Amino acid sequence: MGKVLPGTGRPIRRGCQRCRRAGQRAKTTQQCSAMILVAGGTGTLGTKVVSLLLARGDGVRVLTRDALRADDLRGRGADAIVGDIRDSATIEAAVSGCTTVISALHGFIGGRGAGPAAIDRDGNRSLIRAAVAGNVDHAILMSAHGAAPDSPMSLHRMKYAAEQTLVGSGLDWTIIRSVPFLDTWIGVIGAHIADQGRALVPGRGDNPINFVSVNEVATVIDRSVHDRAFRGRIVDVTGPDNLTFTALARQLIEASGKPGQIAHIPLTALRVMSVLARPVAPAFARKAHAAVVMNTTDMTVNDRASALPPTSNSSPRQP
Repeated sequence: MGKVLPGTGRPIRRGCQRCRRAGQRAKTTQQCSAMILVAGGTGTLGTKVVSLLLARGDGVRVLTRDALRADDLRGRGADAIVGDIRDSATIEAAVSGCTTVISALHGFIGGRGAGPAAIDRDGNRSLIRAAVAGNVDHAILMSAHGAAPDSPMSLHRMKYAAEQTLVGSGLDWTIIRSVPFLDTWIGVIGAHIADQGRALVPGRGDNPINFVSVNEVATVIDRSVHDRAFRGRIVDVTGPDNLTFTALARQLIEASGKPGQIAHIPLTALRVMSVLARPVAPAFARKAHAAVVMNTTDMTVNDRASALPPTSNSSPRQP
């Protein structure tokens, strides 16, 4: 985790802020019917966050577009609302009665009309406005390491715009900036090792990249919910190792226990695809552009100072 992460903090005050404002006693958050909304709670990160919160016994509500997963969540004790972050009525219903709102949304792989501008910027802005109107106590925004208005990646630019809205909203807030998920790239690079004996590496694959386990990011979000020392902080969550795509591919082939080969997608081809695919397959174009950036930009982190046990990237396993 990044250097701004607090190692210890003030003990969390029991009871929601709205009850304290009203002068009511509340021995636990559950006794005052505290509810935590996780928007994007059925994605790679959101699923982990929801599991951690439910394991604590927290009241959890999930906003998802997936009706089948919503049914599964209800069976596990969570509340679930099926709807789209782009629909204001859905957002208002999801936020209603919640004390904490967590945005685990991203539009990186979204199709036309559901990309970073629509989801990571506009969707998060709508969620933040609903949280303000609903008198939410605390909002936690999942962002990206390197989020900035001039980032070469649209996801990072849109995340930054959402950050600015949250910071200026008047809510208690926490922003989590994570480096790329190791789990995601294990899936991309190792997708065809089992059936084809081939690891697919975008570009040259020789640029060191800092990766982090999605489990560690979920743990930081869980702590941010329960430890007030995280409020008003931008928390950088980084991994213990800088690893190239090619090194990751070799480790995945070795972990499979079978012989395998590494196939590279030329950087020139990625650049062409990132432009030509944009009108018809914007999500594919974003992936190609991201691969170009990750091959040509400094993606390392060398000042990691974690307050959590690190998840080593030295022995990755395919999901």
